[in-house]
Formats: sequence, C-alpha cells, structure tokens
Amino acid sequence: MTILFLGACGQSALLEESDEKESLNVVTTFYPVFEFASQVVGDYANVTVILEAGQDSHHYEPSPKDLAAIYDADVFIYSSEYMETWVPAVLDNLLESDVKIIEASQGIPFYEEDSNEEEEDHDHEGHSHIVDPHIWLDPVYASQMVETISEEMQVVDEEHSKMYEENAGIYQSELKELDRQFQEAFEGAASRTFVVQHAAFGYLARRYDLNQVSVSSLTSEQEISPAKLAEIGTFINENQIQTIYYQDSASAKVAETLAKETDTNLEVLYTIEGVTLEEQDEGIDYLHLMQSNIEALKTTIK
Repeated sequence: MTILFLGACGQSALLEESDEKESLNVVTTFYPVFEFASQVVGDYANVTVILEAGQDSHHYEPSPKDLAAIYDADVFIYSSEYMETWVPAVLDNLLESDVKIIEASQGIPFYEEDSNEEEEDHDHEGHSHIVDPHIWLDPVYASQMVETISEEMQVVDEEHSKMYEENAGIYQSELKELDRQFQEAFEGAASRTFVVQHAAFGYLARRYDLNQVSVSSLTSEQEISPAKLAEIGTFINENQIQTIYYQDSASAKVAETLAKETDTNLEVLYTIEGVTLEEQDEGIDYLHLMQSNIEALKTTIK
C-alpha cells in the first residue's frame, strides 16, 4: 500500500508538472496587446503585461525584471517598433532564444505626420516626419491585430489552435459591431472636425472620415508655443468648436488653458494605453472605453 501510495503521489506530481508545462507563458507589452491576446488565448495560456496603467508607453525602458520575464516567456507579443521603441533592442537579444515573437501590427499600413518639431527624427527638406503608432484606436485595425495574434498562436500551440481561432472570431464579431456603432454615430454628420490636445486619434479619424485638429503633435510632452495656442484658439472661435478633448493618460493643462480662453467644454478621449486592475475588475475594457469615445465625440461630430 505504501508503494502504491508513493507511486500515486509521484504520478500526481508528474501530472501537475505536465499541466504546468502545457500552460504557455505569454508576455505582452501594454494594455491593448494584453487585451487582444487575452481574448484570443482564453484559459489556454497565462497572459501578463509589462507596462502598468499610467506608465509612458512611448518612452519606457524595460527593467532587469521585465527583461527576465520576456526572456523566460514562451511567447512575446508587442504592437510595433513605432509604439514600443524599446523593443528592437530586446529582439536582438532574443534571436538565439526559443521565445516566439509576435508583432501584432503585421500588415497594417502606418502613416506619418508632418511636423516642424526640432526633436523629431527623419528630417527632410526642412520638415520632419513621425509615424503615428496608435493603430488600435481603429476598430478595423484592432480586429486585424487580433487575427495576427490568433494565427501566430495557432502555430505555437497547435493543440489549441481551434480554440484560438474560435475565440478570435467571437471577439472580432464584437469589434465589427463596434465599427458599426462608430459608422452609425457619425454617418451624415455635417460637423466632422474635433480638436484634441494630443494627436493620437488619426487612425480613428481616417476610418470614419473625421478631421482631427491637434494642439500638439504625436509627441505628447511637446512644449506648446504661445503662437500655436493663439492659432488653435482662433480656429476654435472661427469654427464655433464647442468641445476640446484631452488624452486620459496625459496632463490636461494645455486643454484646460484653451478651454478657459475660448469658453469651450472639456471632454476626455481614451487612448486606452493602460487600464488598471481595479478598472478591469469593474468591467472596464477596450470595448467599453471605445464606446465611451463614441459618446464623447457625439458632442462635436453631429
């Protein structure tokens, strides 16, 4: 009986060890990638995120602990080198590893914004260009990111490929409905211009034929000159703009100043770069915040 008991314990331990090995460890960079990956893998993998809500996704530098988590992962998923500018250096160190790397933005066409800011790169004939990385704010591109993650996960974990495909399809149906809601909300609107503090909503504007006018460019920490503020203030008054939008994850100081000077309302637009655990527990997620963006934009686009 003792031998049988020990044998059973040993078998149980082996089964537990086997189960642990079967659960893939997926590390993602920031919230949108985490959300999309989680929707795809369901309960068939352990998904974690490196950047917490409130951390600057654009200028983040990974800590030794974060690097260790990436190197120990089975799968590492990021959006793009334009958003997570620190990722290319990490990828160089992963070349000889067994970590599967997934770039969720594969196949999505990025666009550049003209800028006169001295700190930007790619200077050409007196102008500089910076790539807009905020592709997940377009529901159609978000669906494409989900599709890429699903396809790559099916290669990594063939045993659960059918479930990954089905999970992706279910979530993509919700994203398709979100796209329909955006189209319906702004269809036939006569006023299609909205003013934002930070130019993070270019893909959303392009998708739904809207005109984004921004105080600062894609560089959210850009210093705004008095001349630029006066220019935007004049535009707001001449075009009878009623609302100025500020980014949820950045200081609203500039938007507040403009709103006071032009007697306009303030509204938040979510870039959804981070969602706290408490907010997630309350049911606040990508879909919820994008629907909040629809309602906020309705005060201007009508």
